Amino acid sequence: MAENENPELDGPTKADPPLSDADAPQVAVDDSEAHEEEAESRQKLQLDVDIENRGACERHVTVTIAREDVERYFDSEFSELMPKAQVPGFRPGRAPRKLIEARFRKDVADRVKMNLLMDSLEQIHEEHDLSAISEPDLDLEALEVPETGPLTFEFDLEVRPEFDLPDWKGMRLEKPVRQIDQADVDRYLERMLASRGRLVPYDGPAEPGDYVTCNLTFKDDDRVLSQAHEEVIRIRPVLSFRDGRIEQFDQLMQGATAGEVRTSTAIISADAPNELLRGQVVTAEFEVLEVKRLELPELNADLLEELGGFELEADLRDAIKEQLEQQLQYEQRRRAREQITRQLTVSATWELPPEMLKRQAGRELDRELMELQSAGFGEADIRARENEIRQNAMAETARAMKEHFILERIAEVDQIDAGDADYDREIAMIAANRGESPRRVRARLEKAGSMDVLRNQIIERKVIDQILEHAEFVEVPFEFEENLVEAIDESAGGHGFEIPHAKPGAESAAPGGRPGERPYRE
Repeated sequence: MAENENPELDGPTKADPPLSDADAPQVAVDDSEAHEEEAESRQKLQLDVDIENRGACERHVTVTIAREDVERYFDSEFSELMPKAQVPGFRPGRAPRKLIEARFRKDVADRVKMNLLMDSLEQIHEEHDLSAISEPDLDLEALEVPETGPLTFEFDLEVRPEFDLPDWKGMRLEKPVRQIDQADVDRYLERMLASRGRLVPYDGPAEPGDYVTCNLTFKDDDRVLSQAHEEVIRIRPVLSFRDGRIEQFDQLMQGATAGEVRTSTAIISADAPNELLRGQVVTAEFEVLEVKRLELPELNADLLEELGGFELEADLRDAIKEQLEQQLQYEQRRRAREQITRQLTVSATWELPPEMLKRQAGRELDRELMELQSAGFGEADIRARENEIRQNAMAETARAMKEHFILERIAEVDQIDAGDADYDREIAMIAANRGESPRRVRARLEKAGSMDVLRNQIIERKVIDQILEHAEFVEVPFEFEENLVEAIDESAGGHGFEIPHAKPGAESAAPGGRPGERPYRE
């Protein structure tokens, strides 16, 4: 409306700026009006909800809101707006309702849209057992409230699959057992000393266990896919990288000397970021720049202090034994979980959407690496496991998701949840094994958005514990596996879809809670 005089109105007043959400005054209403509005806001919507099943975990939902409800929400918004609306030519609250409706309809329509969406989604959640595991895929910008007729919108939703809960009591499980002896401690101590060792040049031919400094090139025929310069690699039976591996790497590099080029083939994983190379065989060239051998340090008082403030070698050996027992417990849980998962998911034949698996791949990677950190594994072991997960991302994630859905259902039925003490205990374990304060670990997890990953880990572990309480065990001998895999943080096939995650950090913990094992580098 223009700022001219209107003889039909009370007379001109000083023009005020149009009403905005930011500076609009609050509506003053008495208690009875407030109660009436609250009761009205709780009135259920007349919804026509059509749910189309597009897979075990996918639903397409079409919602129609009756015109009567649309008008009711408009009426509520305009009733709230009337006492505070500022219209040029009128005192506040004195402008005709029709004028206010015409002037502010667009702004009110946006609020009506959002309120109708939120209330309808909440009502759908209450009335339909969808067990959503993601936010509705809804294009808010494209949705408009029509001038006439009902409001209709649709969205895709990922849901937990429907399944009969398997019988989990009385499972028969193998339990690996071992009496940690002096030989185990000796081997672990040697690894610890190696992590503090010094790489020295070696003029002779390379042998397994030695190190080679290489310029690494991956090719598809003559096309260069990726390169890494001056990569220091330990010669082990398997060389693992982010999207593949090379078997018999120790045989490939046997007898290599500086200046030689050794060539092999690498198998690209089926879940590699570069989709065009998945499952393909590419060429890997290693230009050997230098051969080195590891020189172990002397275990003196200074090194004992560095390894965790130990005064005597016996104290260090006691801490190593405790660490090995902790890793044995991890292995017992890992194998038990593998067997539990296999038995629980034998009837879980439902397919999971590829897009869901891609999004959840990072969470599964985080969960697995967090478990390894809690158990005190070193960075070399963690990186090898990380590469293994990346190379089998879809299969690993599908297995983990099915397991998660089943464990989550058991947790719901048995009312198992994570409490503050559970978070504190889990964070304290990670902190102790990484030589950090619990406060710093918690801050890093919160910043990375990983607290929900930690919550899932806690709940799943509690459910596993409950399953184990009702299980029957058969003891089998356990041997600590020699690390046969050298893992490097390189991709053979270049970039593409990468699994995101919060990296475990540059250092891990040694016995005693101080920064310990580091990659075997200078």
